[in-house]
Amino acid sequence: MMVSIKINGKDHKVEQGQRLLLVLQQKGVKVPSLCFHHALVPAAACKLCVVEITEAGKPPRTRLSCAVKCREGMQVITESAMVHQLRNKAIGDLLKLAPFSDVIHKIGSEFGLTTGVKPDGCIRCRLCIRVCADIIGARALKMIRREGLQYVVPAEDGTCIGCGTCTNICPTGAIRAEDKENVRTIMIRDEVIGRHPLERCDICGRYYATTRFIEHVKESEASHPNEKEEHHHCPTCAKLYARRKLRITAPHLAKTYGGKPVD
Repeated sequence: MMVSIKINGKDHKVEQGQRLLLVLQQKGVKVPSLCFHHALVPAAACKLCVVEITEAGKPPRTRLSCAVKCREGMQVITESAMVHQLRNKAIGDLLKLAPFSDVIHKIGSEFGLTTGVKPDGCIRCRLCIRVCADIIGARALKMIRREGLQYVVPAEDGTCIGCGTCTNICPTGAIRAEDKENVRTIMIRDEVIGRHPLERCDICGRYYATTRFIEHVKESEASHPNEKEEHHHCPTCAKLYARRKLRITAPHLAKTYGGKPVD
């Protein structure tokens, strides 16, 4: 049996008893929701799908659209001050349970709900800043204050050499590196710390290190009295090359494993 309802002032014919949230979705009316599935009885857990409903002889009231079944003469408003207030409360409660959820923050952004500052995974331990300055010597990261909060950001002069040490030392994975084809990009949040071309290994041909990192290593070793012959080898091939060279130049020092020489 079909019944007539109004959705945001427009008349619609819908099936009596159908879940209101399903009707809204079918009509292309956007309402936030997380916990609803058409194959299951509504749990009404997320509380995001709240709307305002008016029925004959009754004052307007807010209801969760997943739990409401369509009836003749029902009038539905999907956006109002009360609806917005209740959705804000609902999303706040959800973020207490899952503060790092991208899905919740995306819903908040789409529907203009208050979600606060999105956590970025950084615990402000400064390990990345210290290792880049004290061990690597690049000084590509620094800490600044934005709107009362501390943030790790790239240095203005672009001193990143693309070594990836900051990504390895970060305890939460807030800094990440992405090697795509022959380019390495290092990022924190959506800010690019450095983007660098990669060099190929002379032996296996695999991209393994950035040009700036290799140059940095050469400069650091320039004053060493026993500077090695220059090679472009990835870590795996470098070990194999060193062992083979040792077997040729000093076979009595070559290590064995299980009675067999190590290649």
